[in-house]
Amino acid sequence: MPLDVQVSFRHLQTSESLDALIRSRAAELEQFSDRILGCRVMIEASTKRHRHGNTYHVRVELSVAGGTIVADHDPGLDHSHEDPQVAIRDAFDAARRRLQDHMRRLDGQIKTHDASSIGRIVRVFAERDYCFLATEDEMEVYVHRNAVPGKAFGKLKVGDRVRYVIDPEEGDNGPQASTVVLV
Repeated sequence: MPLDVQVSFRHLQTSESLDALIRSRAAELEQFSDRILGCRVMIEASTKRHRHGNTYHVRVELSVAGGTIVADHDPGLDHSHEDPQVAIRDAFDAARRRLQDHMRRLDGQIKTHDASSIGRIVRVFAERDYCFLATEDEMEVYVHRNAVPGKAFGKLKVGDRVRYVIDPEEGDNGPQASTVVLV
């Protein structure tokens, strides 16, 4: 039975192409779980005027057995979210990760991490929301802004010592940290 998907648009014209993209991305989530009961997606154009253009905010709510999963990301000054397709992609990627974690918990698979280790920041790409840290054995680990709690990502600089935990699932950029905290 196809997934029930409800799509709403705020502060922008309804778009058949965006609607089709959202429905396609929602259908992809079904491969991760057959327990999805429904999906509500809201795409909203920022009403504030920005120097470069509007940004788009996408909220994905999945009704699943055992609760509701919400992927709701405020793009802030992320200029990549001036493209609604990028905002949709990012929101559904976050929803997929949360759905996978939820399913692991329901199935009794607890996500375990190795004990944290100490490393140092070796490269920072603040405008792209990521950096790299070096482990004690000089392996480089990718760090996304979301792995750094609060607003501490903006304070990271080359040479800073950090405590980190490596995510057991390797990302597109190789080993990635799931949690990074300044020491």
